[in-house]
Amino acid sequence: MQATVIAEMRRRIINGDVEPGASLSETVLAHEFGVSRTPVREALKQLQTEGLVEIRPRVGTFVTTPSRREITELFEMKELIEGAAARLLAQRGRVPEIDSLERNLREADEAVGQDDRERYAKLVQEFHDLLIVGSDNSKLQAHYRILMNQLAYARLVNTSLSQPGRAIQSDREHHLVLELILEKDGDSAERVMREHVRASRRALLAGLPVGDGTDGVRTGGG
Repeated sequence: MQATVIAEMRRRIINGDVEPGASLSETVLAHEFGVSRTPVREALKQLQTEGLVEIRPRVGTFVTTPSRREITELFEMKELIEGAAARLLAQRGRVPEIDSLERNLREADEAVGQDDRERYAKLVQEFHDLLIVGSDNSKLQAHYRILMNQLAYARLVNTSLSQPGRAIQSDREHHLVLELILEKDGDSAERVMREHVRASRRALLAGLPVGDGTDGVRTGGG
């Protein structure tokens, strides 16, 4: 049951079903899941180690709200990992993930053309996931999953895509990355993928509220 609670709470936070800063009650969650407070308490401790919740002694447990600096630092790691994944995939040749990426881009083109931002946001996540899986590197994949959990990327990608013209540009950048992968140009695929992540970071930070006590963010990088 503890594993079930962890998985479901992780899903809710990452998908944005539970808002950043929201209070999480052990009693309410225990009643909802039909368990005692012990597995809930242990689940929340696990989610704290993943960076998804913050447990404040004698105060309560809250969904983590990453600062602008924390988001920047996480995106810097995202850039490194996804750049490496693009390089590794380019070295593999015609693997099944390539077919999936081509299908993904066809659907993404349709979503952008129809201005269906919700659908495109899901396809963006799928594109990046396919790239990571296509790297065929289990250690890289494991670090990426932890990183994405800490970012709660599903709720952040919508903020990034809310910037004017970002969806169209993002789609173009995905196409260019795949073209370079198909050409087996690992160096260029890594470079362009890193540029893409930096562009996404800039769009995201532009869409976040300012003056929230999170000064010191590094917004440079291309």
